[in-house]
Amino acid sequence: MCRSCGAIVGAGETECHVCGAPAGAAAQQQAAQKAAPHYDPETVRFARAVLSRPATFTFVFLAANVFVFILMYLAGGTDDTAVFRAYGAKFNSLIDQGEWWRFVTPVFIHVGGLHLVVNMYSLFMLGPYVERLYGSARFVFFWIATGVAGVAASYFASRVGGQPGFLGRLLFRGGDASAGASGALFGLVGVLFVFGIKFRHELPEGFKRAFGFGMIPTILINLAIGYTLPFIDNAAHTGGFIAGAVLALFVGYKRPGQKAAVAFVWHALQVVALALVVVSFGEVARHFDGPAPSFQRARGASRLPQQPAAVVSFIGAHNDGQAAFEKALAEGDAETADRAAEQLGRARSPDARSGELLKELKTLVERARDYARLPAAERDSQRGRDARAKLVEDFSTWEERADGWVKSEGDKFGIGLRDEPPPGDAKDGELPESKVEASPGGKQ
Repeated sequence: MCRSCGAIVGAGETECHVCGAPAGAAAQQQAAQKAAPHYDPETVRFARAVLSRPATFTFVFLAANVFVFILMYLAGGTDDTAVFRAYGAKFNSLIDQGEWWRFVTPVFIHVGGLHLVVNMYSLFMLGPYVERLYGSARFVFFWIATGVAGVAASYFASRVGGQPGFLGRLLFRGGDASAGASGALFGLVGVLFVFGIKFRHELPEGFKRAFGFGMIPTILINLAIGYTLPFIDNAAHTGGFIAGAVLALFVGYKRPGQKAAVAFVWHALQVVALALVVVSFGEVARHFDGPAPSFQRARGASRLPQQPAAVVSFIGAHNDGQAAFEKALAEGDAETADRAAEQLGRARSPDARSGELLKELKTLVERARDYARLPAAERDSQRGRDARAKLVEDFSTWEERADGWVKSEGDKFGIGLRDEPPPGDAKDGELPESKVEASPGGKQ
């Protein structure tokens, strides 16, 4: 029977004698062809040519992140502040002291298993596309460069943290500490976004829909999540995205059928980028002062909750203010004291009493700054020595009150004390410095 008009068709007939529609095996073949999915031949050719390339360094970086996480887990857990700091997380206060490698190592450090899984899944999904489109040499440089750009953006944004308004909440929320590969991941998003726009006239339809303007929902959703969750470091995301977009503007990709030869400069940049990572973790090992990895520590690792932004802001301002006060008296460093006073003025605090303590510290830092700006002869005079002694006395009194607040109220906010000995050139009458610390507060 004909499927079109219902007329009787003989078993051996290939078409209906009434309406001419295909019948029998011919009808079945035509129906199968209609049901089969249609693939754009140009998209298939492009995909086969590009996706058959290796993505070696995507999996090298994935393994490196997992390896560092395991080491930190065995040392007591990534939520342990001592471990987080010792393995190279971004701490503004430590970068200010010259630990430059903390612009690089945070790209390989994550806070908790969920943070690691989300970022590594994103690397697994995005990394192979970028590496296969641009080649391994360019991919390595993209990953390291955009990761460092993300950390740098976080560093500079957190120095002016606590700004009001939408932009302040989106980017400038402050926080001394953070880590994660999201800056580099957003760098890859920036590369694919510009790639899809820049080469839209030569890309097949399937790739046009996936990249370029097709990345906008992903970008907006992630920025919205970062805006909603206070512990997400949107400054790092934005810095990495901008760096990736700028790089993609000036870098061409490896077209299908293009020769495998790569310019010497890209191989050189690849080596430099990898060497930077190795040297940075070498500096971490050279300055390592945290717990060594062991299965005993892993079994006993405690998991502390994430700290609110106000707690992280308080810790950074408190510790930076103390360090600036000391440098102003010991080294005459008025500029650092001036910056610390500005940071203290903007800092948030977990309760009213801690806010008053920050205001008092700001006053002390400003007095130390003014003292540091005095001529050397005036500082060495009897009046100058008396002024310095008074500053030390007032600071000691403030520190006793601040330590008292941490001991009585700090547990509510997950804040504790870490005593540090005075520097070797400390003057008589100076006390050891007590720094406050808590679990890490920023994820990239």
